[in-house]
Amino acid sequence: MSPPAPALLDELLEEIFLRLPPDEPEHLVRASLSSKRWLGLLSGARFRGRYRELHGAPPMLGFLYFFHSNSRPETEDNIPHFLPTTKFRACIPDDDWLGYSALDCRHGRVLIGEVAYTPMTLVVWDPMTGCRRELEAPPLVDNTYGAAVVCAVAGCDHHTCHAGPFQVVFVGLDHCHEDECVARACVSLPVTSNHSKPGLQSPFDKWSKPCSALHLDSDLYIYEAPPVFVQDALHFKLCNCAEHRVVGILKYDMSTNSLSLIDMPLAWSVNANASILMAMEDDSLGFAHVYGLILNLWSRHMGSDGVASWTQRTVINIKDILPIRNPNKGLRLIGSVEGTDIIFVTTDLGIYKINLKSLQWKREWERKKFRAFIPYMSFHNPQGLRNGGDKKNLLEGSSAEMRAHDAASVAPIGQLPRITQAGEDDLESESYEDPESESESEEDLESESEED
Repeated sequence: MSPPAPALLDELLEEIFLRLPPDEPEHLVRASLSSKRWLGLLSGARFRGRYRELHGAPPMLGFLYFFHSNSRPETEDNIPHFLPTTKFRACIPDDDWLGYSALDCRHGRVLIGEVAYTPMTLVVWDPMTGCRRELEAPPLVDNTYGAAVVCAVAGCDHHTCHAGPFQVVFVGLDHCHEDECVARACVSLPVTSNHSKPGLQSPFDKWSKPCSALHLDSDLYIYEAPPVFVQDALHFKLCNCAEHRVVGILKYDMSTNSLSLIDMPLAWSVNANASILMAMEDDSLGFAHVYGLILNLWSRHMGSDGVASWTQRTVINIKDILPIRNPNKGLRLIGSVEGTDIIFVTTDLGIYKINLKSLQWKREWERKKFRAFIPYMSFHNPQGLRNGGDKKNLLEGSSAEMRAHDAASVAPIGQLPRITQAGEDDLESESYEDPESESESEEDLESESEED
């Protein structure tokens, strides 16, 4: 009987694992679960550093979303609104999530809130491991607010900080007087997810004292969309109640614990659905808006005189880069990827990802009336497994997604849940909804997305 083949050297294994695609994390999950040796290799700082260096920014594994209030389905699943765009399957705890909405997603963590109840319950959830922490929102506001989850480690590169300390920021408006409202903000004390116990950990409810109040006009609300994080500050769209148009940007600076108001780059307001804030690739605040099929992109930079100002960066005719069936239907901007020049736009044919620098695009999902599209960006996180993460859930989820993907690959095109090709030639083979039912939904969408 011949002797067993010698084990591969760690250096050779590392070179093999480095070539596994980051948008298919189930391969690294299975490798991590196969042996302690492989788990130690994949969770080591050397491999994780080389993997990030080779593949760049974390891939989008899926997205969270919430609907417009007048387009929410009559029945919803009792799970967070998470849809995978790859074969990744989130570790969703077996709880009743009905009534919860996604509020924010950053640095591998998701913030969801039980928005139908007061005081609101907030949950920070790691889709990669299933770990989550719960806290009660501070009693700051009436019914208009914004919230965010951020890494609490200074100087972190945010590629694999899932298990590290994080903070939750809560900003709200209090309409305490007829002629004005007051903006306030609180920050939770840093807290760490405990990967040794997947699932719900002990609640934490320690908040800082509210920062100094900022007085604003009474007819304002915070738009229901995740804020963008730029230079240690969170930025929220402020809209007027009468016309639902963006009239300003509410900024919370975490370094100074202060609120301020940023003027719009335009002399006039724009439709809330037709505009979006961005954390640009050059670490500047961006503002994109569409008028008809024309997209305008602005960025805000500090001048030599110490005064920040807006500069128009580009003007793009969406019809020149995206397939548009009916140019009379309004576009909606519903999301962006922080640290990039990537936005998500809803057209009459679906939801598209556009890189505003390269003008490359990809169809991400079928056409839906999402109010916000929140990308989940993450590398595989083997540290959660090493510290006792939910191995069974991860392995079963990986296998289930593999089977689902294999089944979808042989299904008729018209039955596919999403189209992931990026070329116009594929449009000829797509199967759309029934024209009558689609025209009805388009009319509803048109009323929500009026042109300026």
